[in-house]
Amino acid sequence: MPTHLAAFLITTWLLTMLPGPGQALMIRQVLTGGLRTARGTILGTASGLLVWSLAAAAGLSAVLVASPRAYAALRIVGGIVLVVLGLSTLRAARSSGSSPAGERGGKERTGFRGGYVMGLATSLGNPKAGVFAVSVLPQFVTASGPVFLSSTALGAVWALVNACWYLLFTWLVDRGRALVSRPAVQQKLSVVTGVVLLLLGVAVAAGA
Repeated sequence: MPTHLAAFLITTWLLTMLPGPGQALMIRQVLTGGLRTARGTILGTASGLLVWSLAAAAGLSAVLVASPRAYAALRIVGGIVLVVLGLSTLRAARSSGSSPAGERGGKERTGFRGGYVMGLATSLGNPKAGVFAVSVLPQFVTASGPVFLSSTALGAVWALVNACWYLLFTWLVDRGRALVSRPAVQQKLSVVTGVVLLLLGVAVAAGA
C-alpha cells in the first residue's frame, strides 16, 4: 500500500497550487464558459492525471522520459493546445469589446463536455505530468506489496487533490468575476489570461 500519504498529500497540493497553465486555463474557462465548463475541465484534467499514473505504473511514462523525440513531440503538442486556447481567449475578448454594450459579458457556451475534452487534452499534453508520475510517484510507494495497485491509488489521490484545489480556485475566480462584473474589466481579465496562455504555450513548446 502507499506509504507517507500525508507527505504525498502536501507535496501534490503545493505543486497543484503553483502558478502555471492549469490556473490560466481555469480562469479562462470560468470567464468564457462559466462554472459548468470549468467543472468539466477539472474532471478532464483529473482524468488525464489518472491516465498518466496508470501509464507510469505500467512503465509507459518511463519510455516517454527515456525517448527525447517522444518527449519533444508531446511537449510541442501540449504547447500548441495552450497557444490555441490563448488565441481563442484573445479573440473572444476582442469580440466582446467590439460588441454593443447590451451584448457584452456573454459567455461561450462550451459546456461541460467541451470543458472535459479541453481539460483532458491539456493534461495529456503536459509532459511534466508524465515526469511527475514516473519520478515522484514511485518515491511514495512501498517496495513490498502490489506496486501497480499502490501507484494507481496514489494517482487517484493526486487527481483528487488536483480536483479539490481547482474546485476551490474556480469558485473564487467566479466570485471575483461577479464582484468585477463590468464588461470592460472582464475584457481586460480575458486579455491578460489569453496572453498568459499564449506565452505559456510557447514556453512549453520550446521546453523552457
